[in-house]
Amino acid sequence: MKYPEILRFADLAHRLDQFDAIIDARSPSEYALDHLPGAINCPVLDDEERIQVGTTYKQVSSFEARKMGAAMVARNISKHIDALWLDKPREWTPLVYCWRGGNRSGSLAHILAKIGWPVVQLEGGYKDFRQYVSTALEQPPALDYRVVCGTTGSGKSRLLQTLDAIGAQVLDLEQLAAHRGSVLGGLPSQPQPSQKAFETAIWERLHRFDPAKPVFVESESKKVGALRVPGALMEQIRAAGCISLQLSRAHRVQLLMEDYQHYIQDAGPLNEQLGYLATLHGREKISNWQALASAGRMAELVDALLAEHYDPAYTRSIARNFPRIADALVLELPGIAPDDLLAAARQLHPAG
Repeated sequence: MKYPEILRFADLAHRLDQFDAIIDARSPSEYALDHLPGAINCPVLDDEERIQVGTTYKQVSSFEARKMGAAMVARNISKHIDALWLDKPREWTPLVYCWRGGNRSGSLAHILAKIGWPVVQLEGGYKDFRQYVSTALEQPPALDYRVVCGTTGSGKSRLLQTLDAIGAQVLDLEQLAAHRGSVLGGLPSQPQPSQKAFETAIWERLHRFDPAKPVFVESESKKVGALRVPGALMEQIRAAGCISLQLSRAHRVQLLMEDYQHYIQDAGPLNEQLGYLATLHGREKISNWQALASAGRMAELVDALLAEHYDPAYTRSIARNFPRIADALVLELPGIAPDDLLAAARQLHPAG
């Protein structure tokens, strides 16, 4: 076998775990936007260097740009070898890619192959991977979804986390989107990923699921924060059978108080988010809610939001978007203690 071996992503999709390392040779900003699952970033040109080379190419000449770029690439590859790979054995097998499978990944793959490692280079680079993921999400695999429905604060996310912990197959879209799925759902100090990264994370989960086993998922909207759930996947989820999770109002308030501690500690961001509901509820009601938040009367505020905003919205949307909710399995939680959630999870996943 001659190395680097050059393959399309379609030939690699189901054996990514066989590589000892997946190396993204693009710049840090490209990597941050999205990357192959499990990839590490080893840029042969960082963001500033790419700008320098590009500027030289436009303002001076392609020859001078290539000289400059070659020197930078050689230095960076040398640093990566020294820092990361000197201890790797001969059989160490990396997959290397860049944006289009061109000079950046080609340079790195060539040097690693010359050392003697069995390197694979992704033909077409990230663009080929992205096209594969986009196509796969247009026709997602047919899976046996079980949709966990329930009013805000009923413990849906905690139940999914418990199911995951006992070995059930779980597609937690809110976890992948870094958002709890409502106007107040943003996570403190954790921005949402890009749309492409969100879709990559969904694809990575879907292609690992066993189609012979159920997949538990929450009854999400089409958007989780700023991110869109792929349309074909959304159609499959909404056509699936439902589980109706029931929890008392008092426990729901308690759960939300626990999950939204950042708003309890600082009412400023909470009041800002509440302001976005003015078109639905009018300025007077929003002012009353904001006054409760500013006074630290959070339990009263949460109860009012459930009664006047979240529960009516849920009632309107669930029957419209999940037609099988009328036949849902009703699952009552006696409380929100870990043992309560574990008992409920084991009803749904007895093997756990």
